[in-house]
Amino acid sequence: MKRALPCLLAFGGAALAANTNGRIPTFAKDVAPIVYNHCTECHRPGEAAPMSFTSYKETRPWAKAIKDRVVARSMPPWLSDAAHGTFKNDRRLSDAQINTLVEWANGGAPEGNAKDTPAPPKFETGWTIGKPDRVIDMGTTYSVPASGVVAYQHFTVDPGFTQDTWIQAAEVRPEKRGLVHHVIVYVAPPGVSTPTAEERQERREMLVGYAPGDPATTFEPGTARLVKAGSKLIFQMHYTPNGKADTDKSYIGLIYAKQAPERRAVITNAGNGTFRIPPGDPNYEVKSSWTATDDIIVTSFMPHMHVRGKDYKYTVTYPDGRSEVVLNVPKYDFNWQLTYELAKPLHLPKGARIDGLAHFDNSPNNKFNPDPTKEVRFGPQTWEEMMLGWFTYTIPSDQKPLAPQMRERPSAE
Repeated sequence: MKRALPCLLAFGGAALAANTNGRIPTFAKDVAPIVYNHCTECHRPGEAAPMSFTSYKETRPWAKAIKDRVVARSMPPWLSDAAHGTFKNDRRLSDAQINTLVEWANGGAPEGNAKDTPAPPKFETGWTIGKPDRVIDMGTTYSVPASGVVAYQHFTVDPGFTQDTWIQAAEVRPEKRGLVHHVIVYVAPPGVSTPTAEERQERREMLVGYAPGDPATTFEPGTARLVKAGSKLIFQMHYTPNGKADTDKSYIGLIYAKQAPERRAVITNAGNGTFRIPPGDPNYEVKSSWTATDDIIVTSFMPHMHVRGKDYKYTVTYPDGRSEVVLNVPKYDFNWQLTYELAKPLHLPKGARIDGLAHFDNSPNNKFNPDPTKEVRFGPQTWEEMMLGWFTYTIPSDQKPLAPQMRERPSAE
């Protein structure tokens, strides 16, 4: 399936008057601050976006495309319903910013006085988290065929950690983005070195992942992810042949916490792998549930389905019976695997429940549907489906993570 261009233009919302006192906005004074603050992180050399926006010369040819994306509200890749939840990584621009970009394009996209242009932001070349303390590759160079189906590949790497290590930030860098659909790096505790079915529970603690549109992982000061001494890293690689045989050796970058944190960050999911979507069903419903067996603080959500996914909703029900929708994605888009970081962490007491509710379109009306005549079950390939309600929570740093609770078939992976 053809994927949407990643990170293309960070705009959204309804247009209002731009604060330019009736004049045509210029790149130097009005547009550059918007582009540099919201677009250049991806639109720069070596990043996922197919063009750079680090200067007027680079941005000017794309003025009409910028306008079109703004008017269509197709960017930024942000899919949540504004009625539920407030998120600190919300990519949408203000209405005034949107209108500034539209008026700039309509007015001929002038540069203005180049001396008014702010300096473009500085980034560590090749990284969004900054210069890593450690870079670890997947340990081998894998040959991806020109065509066909490549089963998930798993590569186990020993990082040589002789003491418990706290990770403040982590980022996956696919060597060949055109071949890599997604990467998940799991922490395998001492004594676990290969991803067999029996070890699934241990592998549920993810270190970092990569998928289209999803940012790197960075934790607030005082919170970090733990890699225990003697642990190994398992790179789960999902390759998608693109018509040309090539090789890949993807890698991750890690930034260590400067001191032992107060809280430990853990990723798990409220998922369901037992479903069977009937042929032609336009609105098949799947539910999942996860109950907190101790007090936790939830910091982010990341729903995951494949090309038949329509919508995904997280609801929290408290021990006293109260419930609230904490994230609603009414139009799920497989091309954008987004993490929604809560502006205010969600405190869940022991006994609180996170429920997932998803719908799938297995009908001929779904233009992305590989085959509406087939029953669809849980599976790793794109033409199969998943219902994974990933979320990140924190616990005191000396506390063990809560046990995974996903409903799954033994052959799910």
